[in-house]
Amino acid sequence: QVQLQESGPGLVKPSQTLSLTCTVSGGSITTNEYVWSWIRQPPGKGLEWIGYIVYSGSTYYSPSLKSRTSISRDTSKNQFTLQLSSVTPEDTAVYYCASTGTQTNSIATMDSWGQGTQVTVSS
Repeated sequence: QVQLQESGPGLVKPSQTLSLTCTVSGGSITTNEYVWSWIRQPPGKGLEWIGYIVYSGSTYYSPSLKSRTSISRDTSKNQFTLQLSSVTPEDTAVYYCASTGTQTNSIATMDSWGQGTQVTVSS
């Protein structure tokens, strides 16, 4: 089973771009065994799927966040990155990276998770 670890700033100012990195160990992000997702949980709310990237580098995003989201990868470091632009306080959440074996936005199918990282949007 792969291991995932999120990293990035814990505080972002409104209107700026949130950028988080997920470092993967125990598996390669370039194999077709896994699909790599970003998920978040705002305070007091449920989990929300943001998007995923697959072994070829193709991406798929939640329609509600698509205009502000970009997921990319660095194959040399076995990492994938989330960028969320024009953030507001409503983007404050715990952000997780996760993996599953199929191209899906179903959070229930994720079988490996990072520990999560708190991101607060505030001036």
